[in-house]
Amino acid sequence: MAVSEGTTVTGRLGALGRAELTLLVRNRAALFAALFVPVAMIGAIRASLSGIDLDGTGISVAEASMTGGIGMVLIMAVYANLSSAYTARREELVLKRLRTVEVSDREILAGTALPAAALAFTQCAVLVAAGIAFLGLSAPRWPVLLVGGVLAGVVLLTALAAATSAFTRTVESAQLTTMPLFLLSVAGSGLFVPLEALPERVASFCELLPATGAMTLIRAGWLGGVEGYDLLGAGLNALVWTALAVFAVGRWFRWEPRR
Repeated sequence: MAVSEGTTVTGRLGALGRAELTLLVRNRAALFAALFVPVAMIGAIRASLSGIDLDGTGISVAEASMTGGIGMVLIMAVYANLSSAYTARREELVLKRLRTVEVSDREILAGTALPAAALAFTQCAVLVAAGIAFLGLSAPRWPVLLVGGVLAGVVLLTALAAATSAFTRTVESAQLTTMPLFLLSVAGSGLFVPLEALPERVASFCELLPATGAMTLIRAGWLGGVEGYDLLGAGLNALVWTALAVFAVGRWFRWEPRR
């Protein structure tokens, strides 16, 4: 993975992104997990909702399934994929070599994340289009808010992936280190069960989880029905968790192999 000195920031990020995309395409297991697992999980989400009464939530099973599918895309294509990618590049000495050229630490992390971010945005757009075309869902009520929610989720989960890689010894062990956030998000951030369907005390706790803010913004952007106060809380949640994740990266991220 080579980055020439004397280039612009855009050029360096583009070079890093192209190199990382090549590596992602060659890694069939990672590509499969990023592309197809989130879509397959939509069926699991629909099955989990079959025994839940959504009448008082204002959300249909199809709407909850598709917005939950967007959350799965963010978790799998961004968080799980990048946790493995950062770990692999560190153990292969790629990160160490990149720090010897002009590219900055932030550019290294951002460039590595570009293909995953582009893949996530593309998949989310496909899910929205499929929901409208085949399931009869309405077009996004607030498209800008929907895009902002996806962007907030990508930034947050990229930072969390980098932080998680600091505690991950090998690519194989990334399946274990990413599991806590995966389970918390699936169970409590509205991916499988909307917070409106949970008991009040449980929902209040789940509102504090890392992915909940981004998921609330995404659901509000597509379906509407969220008050301004709740949107402010969701945005604050995403901002605070992102700041904490960035701090963790600055404090604990490892650039050299763990021995």
